[in-house]
Amino acid sequence: MKTLILLVVAWAGLTQTDIVAVNLAHADVMADFGVVQPKTRMLAPDFSLKGVDGKVRSLSSLRGKSVMLHFWATWCAPCRQEMPLLHGLSKELEDDDVVLLCVNVDRGNQAGVKDFMGAINPDFNTLLDPEGDVRNAYSIRALPTTYLIGRDGKLSGLIMGERDWSKAAPALLKAMQADIKGVAE
Repeated sequence: MKTLILLVVAWAGLTQTDIVAVNLAHADVMADFGVVQPKTRMLAPDFSLKGVDGKVRSLSSLRGKSVMLHFWATWCAPCRQEMPLLHGLSKELEDDDVVLLCVNVDRGNQAGVKDFMGAINPDFNTLLDPEGDVRNAYSIRALPTTYLIGRDGKLSGLIMGERDWSKAAPALLKAMQADIKGVAE
């Protein structure tokens, strides 16, 4: 049924009623994956962090793309288990306008982070937040935690805890790419 709604909307062109129907379909996908959606979408806190590769990246430079902002640590067992799945997901995203940014929140263990990331050799950006400034700006209280950020730079969802990114992620990413929710607000 969800696919039919999306096809009708794509075929007929978007009206306000169609956007609401698509939002409901996307809300189901988000709920099925355990995404908590905000009642009011707010601008995501901007930041600049150095990556494991030494390059500095900022969130604001990604405006126009959907972003999965994933917080993790090497001492977090569920985080370590997710990394290979996120690596696989990053390969699926290569041609899409969705960027995976992983922010490591280890304090004083940059060498350990580099070693761990070198072992799995991921295709996504791994940023270092050793002072915890970005972690605090996003009020991270548990790991792993992932924020979904729309192309408009606004927070679209929150995922707390480990997920099997190989299963529900493709539908979730399609919902993120459509990013129609911002049009209806």
